[in-house]
Amino acid sequence: MKKFTIQNEHLSISVLEKGAELCSIKNLKTEKEHIWQANPEIWSSHAPNLFPIIGILKGGQYFYKGKTYEMPKHGMLRHNEDIRVKEKAENKLVFELIYSEESLKTYPFKFNFQIIFKLKGKKLKVSHKITNLDSKIMFFSLGGHPAFNTPINNDEKYKDYYLEFDQNMDLSTHILNNEGLVSLNTKKILQNEKKIQLHEHLFDDDALIFKNIPSKEVALKSQLSGTILTLEYSDFKNLGVWAKPGAPYVCIEPWLGIADLEGTDQNLETKEDILKLEAGKKFEAAYTIKIE
Repeated sequence: MKKFTIQNEHLSISVLEKGAELCSIKNLKTEKEHIWQANPEIWSSHAPNLFPIIGILKGGQYFYKGKTYEMPKHGMLRHNEDIRVKEKAENKLVFELIYSEESLKTYPFKFNFQIIFKLKGKKLKVSHKITNLDSKIMFFSLGGHPAFNTPINNDEKYKDYYLEFDQNMDLSTHILNNEGLVSLNTKKILQNEKKIQLHEHLFDDDALIFKNIPSKEVALKSQLSGTILTLEYSDFKNLGVWAKPGAPYVCIEPWLGIADLEGTDQNLETKEDILKLEAGKKFEAAYTIKIE
């Protein structure tokens, strides 16, 4: 599978052309690989890009202007082979997907989607630029899904790790039902606290879904070796945290949008947290991963 690599004095990153999926962040000092290496027996992805939906649609379908469209989980970018590298520089990779007659069958909007990976020091900035090339309002969601190796050191266990936010919060997750739809049921995760302890049963009920999260920065930390990495997501409203139960990674997922609600009418224009982009306008959002 074709991939592109850039590096500086601190980090090396690789991105698959298929899906423009980040597949490696290596700390050149420690020689540690931070991105999950997609073991197909556990979870065969590294860091999917989520567009124009996040999560699951009810029945795998949505309605727009009286028509029914089908869309797979997390949208059309994941595994997409039409994405092309547009620019490769010493510290930057730019990938692009432009609408096609084929894409219009599942997503009836003309668009240009770019994702930019840029290295600066110990940071990787992942930027998204979306342009509405259509003559009508474009409706979409956007998100990241990077999976980080946990534990990163051989002498550590999953339960040695925790997530620490930049502030104390009252935080509840929205429970997913058996179909992967967001229910009205919630479960308290934090009460005036900022640490979520990782353990093998944390994701027994699927992802933790935090809507309108006040914090905009979270660190993956080890009780034995300190801060491993920090993810800053000030452009994003929601946050998902997930792993296959018992798997040696954790996904930290900045979202603009959310999976369908249990009671959805499946109308794209009224979908919860859907973004709206006027004809001819551009939209940008970025998150940053800092490796310690």
